[in-house]
Amino acid sequence: MYFQGGRRRGKEGIAVALDFLLSNARLVLGVGGAALLGIATLAVKRFIERAGRAAEDEKVEQKIAESWEDLSLASASPTMIRKGIEGVVLKHVAKATRQQKADLCQKPEASSPDMQPKSESKSKRIQLCALSLQERLQQYCRTRAVLAPHEVQKAQSLALDICTEIQRFLHSRHPDMPLGEMSLGGSLLDDLQVVSADHACLLVPLQLEASLWRLIPGEETLLTHPLHWMVRRLNLEYFPRGRSYWDRYLVGGYLSAEVVVNMFSKAVMETVNWPAISSTLDCLVRPVLGGPDLKLEIRSERCHQPLFISVLPILREGDVVLTAQPELTSPWVNAWRLSLYPCETQRLVQLDTADDGCRRQTVKVLKAVCRLNPALRALEAAPLTNLVLHLSDSECDWSQNSLHARFQQCIVELIGYLEQGVLQSYFKPAVNLLSNLSEDQVDQMGFMLYCAISEPEILLI
Repeated sequence: MYFQGGRRRGKEGIAVALDFLLSNARLVLGVGGAALLGIATLAVKRFIERAGRAAEDEKVEQKIAESWEDLSLASASPTMIRKGIEGVVLKHVAKATRQQKADLCQKPEASSPDMQPKSESKSKRIQLCALSLQERLQQYCRTRAVLAPHEVQKAQSLALDICTEIQRFLHSRHPDMPLGEMSLGGSLLDDLQVVSADHACLLVPLQLEASLWRLIPGEETLLTHPLHWMVRRLNLEYFPRGRSYWDRYLVGGYLSAEVVVNMFSKAVMETVNWPAISSTLDCLVRPVLGGPDLKLEIRSERCHQPLFISVLPILREGDVVLTAQPELTSPWVNAWRLSLYPCETQRLVQLDTADDGCRRQTVKVLKAVCRLNPALRALEAAPLTNLVLHLSDSECDWSQNSLHARFQQCIVELIGYLEQGVLQSYFKPAVNLLSNLSEDQVDQMGFMLYCAISEPEILLI
C-alpha cells in the first residue's frame, strides 16, 4: 500500500480498450520499453478518455468514435495507432528539439561596444554546439548546479547570525524552555543547494525527558502513515501533568506539533524586535507571516538575492528525526513528520566516498534542471535523490566520466516512475514520493522528458 494518495487509474470500459491498444502500440514502436512509450502517449490517452466521457443523454459509442476521429485513429490496427501517436507526439518532439537547437546556436545581438569580434563570437557558438553531452553537463555543473564558495559562505554566515540572535532571545525570554543547541541544516550545509544560495533551515531541538515521552511510529497509531509519527506522554498516573515543561502543549495525551509551532510563532515571529536585529546585523530581517510554517526573509548587501530561513522545531532520538511541519501533516494536529533527509544525504555521501562517484553531482544537476525548467518545477529534491539512490543499487559505474550516461539513465528511469505514478522512498518503500503531483503535471513532465530522451541537451539550456 502506498501512502499520500497514490493515483489510481480506471480499468473498466473505455480504459480497458485504450490500455489494450496502447500495449499493442508499444510493441510496434519499440522505443525502449513500455515505460518510454507509455509516458509519451499519456497525454494522448487522457485526451481520448476525456473525450470519451459521455453525457447522460449521449451514447458511449458515438463519443468513442469522435475521440478516435479527432486523433486520426479510426482504425485499431497497430499501423494506424503508430501513425496517430507519431502525429500527435513525435511531431511536437521534433519541433521542440529543432527550436532548442536553433536557440542554442542563434547569433546574439550586439548590446555594447565591448562585444567580442564577430569571428570570435561565431567560433564560440560553433564550439558550444559541438560540445558533447559530457562536456555540456560539466559546463552546466559549473554555471548552474555548483554554487560559488563565497556565495555559500555569505549565506551561511548570515544564517548563523540570525540563529545566534534567536537563540539569545529565547534563552533570555524563556529560560525554562528546555532546548538543545540550535544549528543550521538543509542543502545549504550539505553542499546540495543549486542555482542560488537562497534558503536554509534553523533546527530548534526540543529536549524531552526519556521517562515521560515515547516516539511512536505512524504504523503503530491510528494515522497508519509511515511518515506521520506521534509523541505520547507516559506515566501520567505517577508523573502528572506539569512534571514536564512540554505538558502545556499536550492534546489528548500527545505532544501536538501544531501547538508547538503556534507557540514558536508567537514567541519568536511575533515577539522578537526584528528592526533592532536588522540594525545590529546591517540587513533587513522580517518574518513571513500568514503561512503554516515559520519562515524569515533576510535581505542584505552581502547576498544578491533574499535568503529565506525556515525555523524548524525537531525531536531527536537515536537515528529518528521528527519535525514539526503542520503543512505536511495536516489535518492531524498531533502528528510529527519523520525526516528521511539525513539518511538519504548520508547514504549519498557514503556511496560517493566509497568509489569517488558522481551521485551527488547527478542529484545537483537534476535539481537544477527541475528548478529552472517550468515543466519540471513540481519535482522536488526528495524524489530526485531517491531516484539516484535506487539507481545506485543496480548501476555500479558512477565515475566522473560516466556522468552523461547516468544523467540519461535517470531520465529514462524517471519516465518509468511517472508512467507508473509511483516512486518508492528508498528507506520507506510504503511512501510514494510522486503522490502530490497532479495528472496535468505528470503530462507536462512526461512530454518534456520524452523529448529529452533523444535530445538531452534541451534540459541544459
